[in-house]
Amino acid sequence: MNNQTEIKEARHVPHLGQRIIKTAVAVFICLIVYSLRGYEGSEMRTEAAITAIICMQPYVRSSRHSALNRFAGSLIGAAWGLLLLLLLYSFPVLGESKPVLYLLMAAGVMLSLYTSVLVHKTEASALAAIIFLCLVITYPDVEAPFLNAGIRLLDLLIGMAIAVSVNSFRLPRRKNPDYVFFVRSKDLVMDRFAQVSPNVLFRLNALYNDGARICLISEHAPAFFTIQMHMVKLNLPLIVMDGAAIYDMNSNTYLSMKTISPGDSAALVRRLEEAQISFFVYTIHKNRTCIFHHGKMHRKEKAVYELLRRSPYRSYFEEEIYDPEKVVSLKVIAGNEHIEELEKKLKEILPDTLRFCVRPQTQTGVQDASALYVYSVEATVENAREKILDMAREDIALPIPVEIRSRTGYRSENDALRLLHRVEGIYEPVFFLKKRRELSRQA
Repeated sequence: MNNQTEIKEARHVPHLGQRIIKTAVAVFICLIVYSLRGYEGSEMRTEAAITAIICMQPYVRSSRHSALNRFAGSLIGAAWGLLLLLLLYSFPVLGESKPVLYLLMAAGVMLSLYTSVLVHKTEASALAAIIFLCLVITYPDVEAPFLNAGIRLLDLLIGMAIAVSVNSFRLPRRKNPDYVFFVRSKDLVMDRFAQVSPNVLFRLNALYNDGARICLISEHAPAFFTIQMHMVKLNLPLIVMDGAAIYDMNSNTYLSMKTISPGDSAALVRRLEEAQISFFVYTIHKNRTCIFHHGKMHRKEKAVYELLRRSPYRSYFEEEIYDPEKVVSLKVIAGNEHIEELEKKLKEILPDTLRFCVRPQTQTGVQDASALYVYSVEATVENAREKILDMAREDIALPIPVEIRSRTGYRSENDALRLLHRVEGIYEPVFFLKKRRELSRQA
């Protein structure tokens, strides 16, 4: 009996994240700086504190990027604001008519927005317009416009510097190198045809580079990992085909596979043919997935075939010649309205002396189609997980398995990032904060 540690998504109030704490600290420092500069009461300014809030991003690199964009927008807005104020002071007649004055202000907003786009700082365009209005909106009660613009820019620089400095500070942590994390790919990306977002790839690589041992699990063949995760620097092999095989992406080789014995596969093939059920046979030949089709291909099968055979990482054949000792699984496709009936029929024709796991799976990319996969009963994620732990024992005396799963599955990039954040919180917790909740042991 295997002990498996599983971390499930908490149902309580979210924890107080570091970004929230760091934002509050940055605002506090900004207010202290204002106080030291002599501001208080109605004179207290907020530009630096607001800048710190906006510039505080999940990652230091993001904070720097936000700060640079904000400063660029501030310069653009301040420049156009000063030009308009100089124009109004040089030609006071322009400010005597409210409609003309407001038309000039609107034109200044347009120029601020357009200049931001022109210099490829679109993220700062709204800020540029805001800074412009802050400088000119109180005309003609603007005193020392150059000094006023300089003070605003100084406040922005103070806020940016404080935000980046606070965000760069890393709370003391301790690593838990004995943990081996198991994460399902369907919790990191919408489906097998979708691209993993750059932010998720960046976060995943950061964990790998930091030494976290993460094994990704997929229901599908390695081809989808090769496409989706080719930029990830894995430090553990993948569990693929719903546990039927273990694949090393670094060497592009299958390290282990649980095949259906030749006698068992022959008996099942014969019964499927007698029942006039067409099907695909999945085999592995020279570290490549090879799929052979049996029977007359119906419309749903044809749609799946045309969709999947485009991949350069698998080979489809409309023949029946394959190595019977390398059959990993059989797949039967049907419309969603017939899948339950087909599953019942398939279970009835399975040989009594054989043990198979029949697993239904929706066919992403083909409307209203599902598939039934027949694996050896030994082809399970649990068994594959034990093999991964055996591999980890080469470096870790007693590896501790931790499964991180999302109860709701992937809905957006934030769900994937939240899951990886939980991995980070367990692998490298802040040592003086609230003690990490105990891991529930599951036999």
